[in-house]
Amino acid sequence: QVRLVESGGGLVQAGGSLRLSCAASGRTFNRYVMAWFRQVPGKEREFVARIFWSDGSTRYADSAKGRFTISRDNAKNTVYLQMNSLKPEDTAVYYCAAKDDGIDLKYPYWGQGTQVTVSS
Repeated sequence: QVRLVESGGGLVQAGGSLRLSCAASGRTFNRYVMAWFRQVPGKEREFVARIFWSDGSTRYADSAKGRFTISRDNAKNTVYLQMNSLKPEDTAVYYCAAKDDGIDLKYPYWGQGTQVTVSS
């Protein structure tokens, strides 16, 4: 059973930084894609960034480019989202997600989420 546990959320002022962590367990993830999504109440969950565990290739939403960095630590089975130059509009619950690296675009595995609040 895949288990994803996020941590690192909190309250930060605009312009500040946070690093989110996603500890993954339950199987070998070298053929998996790990991603971060975020959701604001009343809105759909939106993609933020993803990384292929096998080769570290990444992709970002336009809103995250240049400010956020996704990375992984193979030894710790942990994925990170370093968020810099945070804006109030980054306020959301951030979720870690995982799927295998096949053609299916759906992420079947999700963490419980961690709240990020950016004050102006």
